[in-house]
Amino acid sequence: MIKNQKTATLFALLAVLMWSTVATAFKVTLIYFSALQMSLVASLASSAVLLIICYHQGKINLLKDSFLKAPYFYLLMGAINPFLYYSLLFQAYDLLPAQQAQSLNYTWAITLSLLAVPVLGQKLRKNDVIAITLGYLGALIIATKGNLLTLDFESPLGVGLALLSTILWACYWIFNSKNEADPIASLSLCFLCSLPMIFVAVLIFDDITMTSWQGWLGATYIGLFEMGLAFVAWLTALKYAESTSKISNLIFISPFVSLLLLNVIIGETIYPATIIGLVLIIVGLFIQKKN
Repeated sequence: MIKNQKTATLFALLAVLMWSTVATAFKVTLIYFSALQMSLVASLASSAVLLIICYHQGKINLLKDSFLKAPYFYLLMGAINPFLYYSLLFQAYDLLPAQQAQSLNYTWAITLSLLAVPVLGQKLRKNDVIAITLGYLGALIIATKGNLLTLDFESPLGVGLALLSTILWACYWIFNSKNEADPIASLSLCFLCSLPMIFVAVLIFDDITMTSWQGWLGATYIGLFEMGLAFVAWLTALKYAESTSKISNLIFISPFVSLLLLNVIIGETIYPATIIGLVLIIVGLFIQKKN
């Protein structure tokens, strides 16, 4: 593929725009659907769009070949993401203000560097230690709304679920680090493998009767743009990119645009502690990216 930085930037900005809307979509959809119901419908929508993309790109045969080579791997990956990851993340959004759940979720890259030490045998660099310190200090400021001395959490369970989701997301990427299969085909397999798990979970722990059209609309939007098209747009951007670092830096626009949308669309008051904590997390991630 011929490199084209302008095309890469356009695809990256498209992905960032889609990711910027999902926190608002999560919060609105949770009015009508539970976390598990959202996971089921969103995963259905995402699986459908990923299969269409695989067909369009001539990768349908890769699905069967890849699965037969490593069936247990894809079952495990599907259990981690989207099943457990999104179920816990959506529940965190249900318990917390969206600004808190979203900002805490951005610490996943820092969690990844910590888990890479015991799992992949990597060593922590000085930059990693600084990033970890800044990132989790920012997370603590956000979770307590700045009340660090009292450690007054609005929802300890919600904070715990948000941070646990970062561990699951980091594990997903660590386990996939040595997977040489096509990334879009692999993601499609993960979603397809997860569908029976989510369906059974809804049957056992929730209500399969989902009559709210608003819930269906919101969850379908999430499946299409958070789980499906945004990922494809980001991969496309990386393929066209002459400079990967310039593209990667654009992702840090997303949380701030998301905060603006949360305030404008659903009227969520943005706490000063959220801005301070999020800036610390982003600065930590910038430092971590430096060689």
